[in-house]
Amino acid sequence: MSLVGVSANRLELLQIADAVAREKSIERTIVIEAMEDAIQKAAKSRYGAENDIRCEIDPQTGEARLTRVVTVVEEVENDATEITLEEAKARNPEAQLEDQIAEALPPLEFGRVAAQNAKQVIVQKVREAERERQHEEYKDKVGEIVVGSVKRVEYGNVIVDLGRAEGIIRRDEMIPRENVRFGDRIRSYIYDVRREQRGPQIFLSRGKPEFMAKLFAQEVPEIEDGTVEIKSVARDPGSRAKIAVISNSSTIDPVGACVGMRGARVQAVVNELQGEKVDIIQWNPEAASFLVNALAPAEVSKVVLDEDSNKIEVVVPEDQLSLAIGRRGQNVRLASTLTGWDIDILTEQEESERRQKEFAERSEMFMDTLDVDEFIAQLLVTEGFASVEEVAYVELAEISQIEGFDESTAEEIQGRGREHLERIEAERDAKRRELGVADDLAEIEGVTTAVMVALGENDVKTVEDLADCATDELVGWTERKKEKDAEPVRHKGILDGFDIGRVDAENMIMASRVHAGWIKAEDLLPDEPEEDEAAEDSAEGAAEATAEEAENADAETSSASTDQS
Repeated sequence: MSLVGVSANRLELLQIADAVAREKSIERTIVIEAMEDAIQKAAKSRYGAENDIRCEIDPQTGEARLTRVVTVVEEVENDATEITLEEAKARNPEAQLEDQIAEALPPLEFGRVAAQNAKQVIVQKVREAERERQHEEYKDKVGEIVVGSVKRVEYGNVIVDLGRAEGIIRRDEMIPRENVRFGDRIRSYIYDVRREQRGPQIFLSRGKPEFMAKLFAQEVPEIEDGTVEIKSVARDPGSRAKIAVISNSSTIDPVGACVGMRGARVQAVVNELQGEKVDIIQWNPEAASFLVNALAPAEVSKVVLDEDSNKIEVVVPEDQLSLAIGRRGQNVRLASTLTGWDIDILTEQEESERRQKEFAERSEMFMDTLDVDEFIAQLLVTEGFASVEEVAYVELAEISQIEGFDESTAEEIQGRGREHLERIEAERDAKRRELGVADDLAEIEGVTTAVMVALGENDVKTVEDLADCATDELVGWTERKKEKDAEPVRHKGILDGFDIGRVDAENMIMASRVHAGWIKAEDLLPDEPEEDEAAEDSAEGAAEATAEEAENADAETSSASTDQS
């Protein structure tokens, strides 16, 4: 880009601006503004940096006009940028204070150094404009699939030429063992666009679950038009994936729509994912049914849900255990990610042994706490009693109607149970006092003496301490590792072992904050929608419109049915 003799090469100046604008896909005016800045900088180095020199390039003719601007003032402090009112009136009789007067300067001839400096200014301005254009263009494309060609591979990271920008696929976002070479056409998913020092960075991925979901949306028209909906996706990139789908129309099978005629649709996705096996599963609002589908191809005998801890126990036949777990736990891990439940898989034999162990432990517990023989203890466990609390405070008839029991036996058993609980309660209360747990903590709903002891042992001794707790501190949380073979890690909470779920813990914390005066009770109430006459009229109008649409739709459906017949 040569700027020598700018004043004599007006046409060349505009041609350069047009060429740069086309090459960089930016506005022609931006290039011209960059040239103006470059000429201004060169002129200041020629006439002095203290001068206010401006350049204007006519976008039609290419003529570059240089002017020196001075401000009219009463008393001059800077000769380079100011002029007295008298001098100004000598040039222009209508001049007034604070006016700016432009003095024309002769055309500037660029030397080699000045031309080089001007070129650097223009290149910098154009590069900044190009980066801004790239960011504006791609920031709204996050979540879309783009096609580009491999430009280069650096340390496992793939640089993709997207045409008007470059994107990067980091090594951990590629499909494992996938080899790409220079010039290969590649599809990828935009998951982030950031402004960085070297310009906008477009981050691409071929390993994210969203990439597979978008591929299915491209291959399956029913997903694109909303008839079939993707509810969740779980991937082990390059190996296996599970996708849960549901149909919003009773006439369309979501799994069949995704598979396609002779598996054409799913095969197209599999080919793009380098042979990754894909299990298409029908989503079900019932967690148990959905989990049974998610563990396919393994057969499930029984499912037990624990909604409080978000765990699910699955019992499978002995010959289905390895299939349910999968190689290196892959199948159960993907099913857990897909459903959002922590899954514990047992064989029928393991479940039977566990139940026998629980039966023996509960029987022994009743023998110790109620001071009864083994036969009576086993009868209580067989009838479904799992704790002393259940025995002590259940309706007397539920115990007396057990075969071999009478009312006096039931009363005696309940009396022993209550005595045991009162003794334990007294011991806990003494322990609570010893730990220094405040009495008013018991006023919070759900906080028992046993809970107070557990809180005190973890240095939560006042209502304010409880109010300052987070839900995870009380009930614990599960950390899922990013490594694909890593098992989720369960972090215990203060109240682990108590029958307290996340909702109960949240209510306990909020009640403590109300008690402590941090918030008001009415702040916890849901906002009531305001209903006025205009809203009612609008609702009535919408109802009438819906009724008319329904009638029209029925008429169209009837007509279509007749045509088909």
